[in-house]
Amino acid sequence: MSRTSASPPTAGSEVSAVPAGSDVSAVKADSALTHGLKQRHLSMIALGGVIGAGLFVGSGAGIASAGPSIVIAYAISGLLVMFVMRMLGEMSAANPASGSFSVHAERAIGPWAGFTAGWAFWVLLCVAVGLEGIGAAKIVTGWLPGTPEWAWVALFMAVFLGTNLAAVKNFGEFEFWFASLKVAAITLFLVLGVLAILGVLPGTDAPGGANLRGDGGFLPNGSNGFIIGLLASVFAYGGLETVTIAAAESENPVRGVAKAVRTAMWRIALFYVGSMAVIVTLVPWDDPKVAAVGPFYAALDHLGISGAAEIMNVVILIALLSAMNANIYGASRMACSLVARGQGPKRLGRVSSGVPRTAVLVSSVFGFLCVLLSYWRPDDVFPWLLNMIGAVILVVWIFIAVSQLLLRRRLEREAPEKLVVRMWLFPVGTLLALAAMAGIFLLMLREPDTRDQLLATGALTVVLAVIGVVRQRRAATVKN
Repeated sequence: MSRTSASPPTAGSEVSAVPAGSDVSAVKADSALTHGLKQRHLSMIALGGVIGAGLFVGSGAGIASAGPSIVIAYAISGLLVMFVMRMLGEMSAANPASGSFSVHAERAIGPWAGFTAGWAFWVLLCVAVGLEGIGAAKIVTGWLPGTPEWAWVALFMAVFLGTNLAAVKNFGEFEFWFASLKVAAITLFLVLGVLAILGVLPGTDAPGGANLRGDGGFLPNGSNGFIIGLLASVFAYGGLETVTIAAAESENPVRGVAKAVRTAMWRIALFYVGSMAVIVTLVPWDDPKVAAVGPFYAALDHLGISGAAEIMNVVILIALLSAMNANIYGASRMACSLVARGQGPKRLGRVSSGVPRTAVLVSSVFGFLCVLLSYWRPDDVFPWLLNMIGAVILVVWIFIAVSQLLLRRRLEREAPEKLVVRMWLFPVGTLLALAAMAGIFLLMLREPDTRDQLLATGALTVVLAVIGVVRQRRAATVKN
C-alpha cells in the first residue's frame, strides 16, 4: 500500500489514502486482544443484534403513523440495511478488524474518515448505554416502586462493567443467553400470531383482512404518515454492526463474519417485517394501546394472553440489558482500535490480559454521565445530546458505502481471493444504497421532529471531520 495522499481517491483510481502503517496498527491492536468468542457467540450476537428495544417499543409510533403500510416501510428500510450489512460484510471478511467500518473508512478514504466515523459511533454507543440504562431502570422501578432509578442504572452499569472488564468470553456468554431469550420470545410471538391469523389458536377467530383494509385502509394517513413510519423503521435497525466488531476476537473471523452476514436477510425479514405483518393483521392500527404501551403488548392482549404487559416488560428489559452489554463492548473496542491507529489518547488503548480495560471503563463512565445529565439538565443539555446522536447511524452507513465502493476495486485487483462475501449488483447496488441514504436525509429535513436531529448530528460530524483533517495534515507534515 502506498503512502498518504492529501485528497481522497476517486472511484476507479488507486486507493492509497492511508499510511502503510495503518493496517499494521489495526492488526497489532487486534492481536493484543484475546480470541475468546466462539462461532455460537458470533451467531447469537448477530441474531440478538437484530432484536432490540426499538423493535418492541419504537415500532408503535411507526404503526400509529403509517398504519398497515408500516409493513412496506420496514421492508424498504430492511432492504437498505441488508445492502449495508452486505457491504460491511464484504470488507470485514476480507480484512477483519475490531475497528470495523472505521478501519475500512481509513483505508479507503483517509485517516480523517476513520477518525470521524469511529468517534461518532463511539459517542452514539456511549449515549445509547445511558438511555438503555434509564429504560431498564424504569421497568424495574415499576415492579419495585419507591426505589431510585439512578441506583438501578448504577447497578446495571456495574454488572456490565465487570462483565466487559473480564475475559471477552464472559461478554460472549452474556450476549449468547440474552439473544437466546429474545429469539425465543419473538419466535413464540410469531408462532402464536400466525396461528391466530389462521384461526387455529383456541379462543380466537381469523381476522382476515379486516384490519388491513378498515379504518382508513392500508395507507390511512397518506404519504406523510408513511414517511414518518419509514423514518421510524430506519432507526430501529441499530445493533447489526456489533458482529463485525466482535468478529476480530473470534476463533475464525472470516468465517464468522461471512456466516453472520449471509443469514442477515432472513433474520430481518422474519423478525421485523414478519412481526409488523402479524401485528397490523391482528390489531387495528389505531388501537390506542399500540402507541401507548407497545404493539407487541397490544397484540398479546388482543389474543387474551394473561399477564401480557408483564411478559413484554421482561422481554424489553432483556433487550435493553443486552444492548447495554453489547454497546459497552462495541464502544471499548472501537476506542481501542482508534487509539492503536494514532486517532486518540494512548492511555485509552491500554490492553491488559487481552481486554482494553481503560476503554471499557471510560466508555461506561461516559454512559453514566449521560444518565446524570438526564437528571441534572433534562430540558436543555440532555435533549441536545439525544439530537446529536439521532442520525449518526446514517452517517456511519454512508462511510460504509463509500468505503466499499472504493475498496472493492482494490480487492479485485490485489487480492480477489479475499472476496469471501460480495456485495450484490456491484457497483449499482452500492450506488442505489447511497441514493437511498441521501433520500432519507432529505425526508428528515422535511419533518420537523427529525430536522433538529439531522442538524445536530451534522454539526457533530463536521466538528469531528475538521479535527480529523487537521490531525491528518499534521501527521503528514511531521512525516515529511
